[in-house]
Amino acid sequence: MIDGSTRLVGLIGWPVAHSLSPLMHNEAFSDLGLNWRYVPLPVRPGALPDAVAGLAALGFRGANVTIPYKQAVIPLLDNLSPQARKIGAVNTIVVEDDGQLVGHNTDSAGFVAALSQGGFSPEGRSAVIVGAGGAGRAAVHGLISASASKILLLSRSGAEDLISGLDADDPVQARQLTREALVESVQEADLLVNATPVGMWPNVDGSIWPRDVAMPTHLTVFDLVYNPVQTLLLRQARDARARAISGLEMLLLQGAKALELWTGKRAPIEVMRDALKGGLD
Repeated sequence: MIDGSTRLVGLIGWPVAHSLSPLMHNEAFSDLGLNWRYVPLPVRPGALPDAVAGLAALGFRGANVTIPYKQAVIPLLDNLSPQARKIGAVNTIVVEDDGQLVGHNTDSAGFVAALSQGGFSPEGRSAVIVGAGGAGRAAVHGLISASASKILLLSRSGAEDLISGLDADDPVQARQLTREALVESVQEADLLVNATPVGMWPNVDGSIWPRDVAMPTHLTVFDLVYNPVQTLLLRQARDARARAISGLEMLLLQGAKALELWTGKRAPIEVMRDALKGGLD
């Protein structure tokens, strides 16, 4: 029950109706015995500054940030964690006791942990990432931290800005995203990551991979889209007998880290995982 002492956190994005984060977090709060609630906060384009400014005024303890605001939110915050500053994207806001808004990035660590859960170790391996938005930035930095040997970023925009913020010895290159560049680049890569919204509900018939091209069987394919769990891209990977990793595990692990930032409590991972599975039944 929500009452006068309930602490609120939420999800800023557009759209957010598809998100399983409220279910996952509210089950975790109940398990921890916390009078907290997580609510969806659909923020229309153009309304982001007002929405972010209202967090502290309304007594929120924090928020997650999702598409399309992970980069746009940065100038609206009072401070950034070193990780968020380096990545150039924020997916978690903590409202401090004095009302200061501090941006964090839990996506990068969640990305690497989800890869590990899926049976893929990035160390010494090569990757192709499609998309240079907030999720793509987190994936790039996650792979750098995990000692990937080569990272190719394919995007239609934003890659130059990301590359310019990296160290000179980081193993990252960028190319314009085209059908030919994608198909060519994965032939010798170990990992393909979809860091775009292509294939996300309600547009579930989309895929970054051409339907008339056979996918290499040696690939591991990680789709950061989690709704639906079985995206068209992942079905294409399984049909090719390539390894397929759903974005659901990344949602879980980044969410657990966000919860710990807000509450100072250890996240009940299995409770959160069960909530996600239940929400997809």
